[in-house]
Amino acid sequence: MNSIKIDEFKLFYKGNLELLNKPKVAIVGSRKASKYTKEITFLLAKKLSKKFTIISGGALGVDTEAHKSAFPNTIFVSPSSLDIIYPKSNENLIKNIYKEGLGLSEYEKNYKPYKFTFLQRNRIIIKLADFVIITEADINSGTMRSFEWAKKFGKKVYVIPHRLNESKGTQYLAKENLAEVIWDIDKFCKSLGINEENRVLTLQEALKKYGDKLYEMEILKEVEIKNGKVYFNSSI
Repeated sequence: MNSIKIDEFKLFYKGNLELLNKPKVAIVGSRKASKYTKEITFLLAKKLSKKFTIISGGALGVDTEAHKSAFPNTIFVSPSSLDIIYPKSNENLIKNIYKEGLGLSEYEKNYKPYKFTFLQRNRIIIKLADFVIITEADINSGTMRSFEWAKKFGKKVYVIPHRLNESKGTQYLAKENLAEVIWDIDKFCKSLGINEENRVLTLQEALKKYGDKLYEMEILKEVEIKNGKVYFNSSI
């Protein structure tokens, strides 16, 4: 299997190495993410992937939403060797990332995931990223260990706002000023040089231009259809 040396890491890979040359952001969080967290993660990854490659760990919950939304501009760092796909429920997503995105692992072959390899995987995700977004985390979670890696590597950390008694890990980081809260996604993206234009078309104009894809765009929250008009939430 092909390998590449990045800093102190020897990494085996499948996919497009050119993604390593782009600016990169890690989006990580809970496997048991709430519906709200999944929606915000998807939206953030979608907008940020216009400029940044999105790195995550392929797990259920937050990682899955980040990869799906940014695809194919996404990097998956595996807790096992790349020939052993984990989690199995994300097999199609991960195989597609191998083809059009990029998969990375410290382990050459026949290496199953263990508890410690998830933590080791997280340090690679954080090390490769220019900054880190944690969208949901419990206090004593693996995601909070990712924060510790970010602190060690000097990477800035962002979190999203949550209701009281939810995502206590990110609430703690925000309260202690250890992470910056993303209060407004559009303003946050603009501060990173991602300029988006809000456009409006009539429903007839939009259907003529995009056809049935328009309704897929609505599901992905790229557009809002209201009162016979289509409001574009991002530049397409």
